[in-house]
Amino acid sequence: MSERKQLTILGIGAHVGDVELVAGGVLASHYLKGDKIATLALTAGERGVPEGQDVHEYREQKVREAHTFAGMLGGEARVFEIPDGEIPDDEAIRLRVCDVIREVKPDIIITHHCNSMHKDHATTHRIVNDARFFAGLKAMERERPAHFAGKLYYGENWEDAVGYVPYVYVGFDQQAFDLWIEALSTHWFVTGSKSFAYMDYYQSLARVRGCEMRGLYAETFMIPAETMRLRQQEL
Repeated sequence: MSERKQLTILGIGAHVGDVELVAGGVLASHYLKGDKIATLALTAGERGVPEGQDVHEYREQKVREAHTFAGMLGGEARVFEIPDGEIPDDEAIRLRVCDVIREVKPDIIITHHCNSMHKDHATTHRIVNDARFFAGLKAMERERPAHFAGKLYYGENWEDAVGYVPYVYVGFDQQAFDLWIEALSTHWFVTGSKSFAYMDYYQSLARVRGCEMRGLYAETFMIPAETMRLRQQEL
């Protein structure tokens, strides 16, 4: 029996915590299988600062939380210095993300669904789609050689619910769930925010999706519309 190929998965979110919430169980599961995990946040998400805390101090905290989460999954985190809420929708940011993709060389990218109540999420969706395209273009000359990430997934985020229909269910076991929750608990907004019960919601959602696939836990994803094709010779 041939050895299983090690995969590299890159999660790209608008803010620190986005990918960790919507795909953390799957990332933990892949880490436990021996795969490589990396995350990129285009902003730290610092404007969700706790009352009474300095926003700059909270940004530093968020960056530490990103590195802690990734480190607990044997991976690495990157956080751009762009202010929360101000992600530019231009070619320059697409090329920056393209460069990260070429550096990390992921087999799989996970990012936001196209629709969102949060402008940064929707902008990040557009950026990542174009950056993935740029990264795979050999004629697009950058510091590093071209790399095409073969699979692209859009995670299930409560803020990105409009038009989201689960297409791919990915199950994971109790060990992966426990690791995910332990790592997720290092993010203040997940455990301390009074605006939304993040931990309760995402733990419960993982169990509901697990039930729907006749398993224990799962996270769901959409994929680009052009890849929604079942290929088979007969029913």
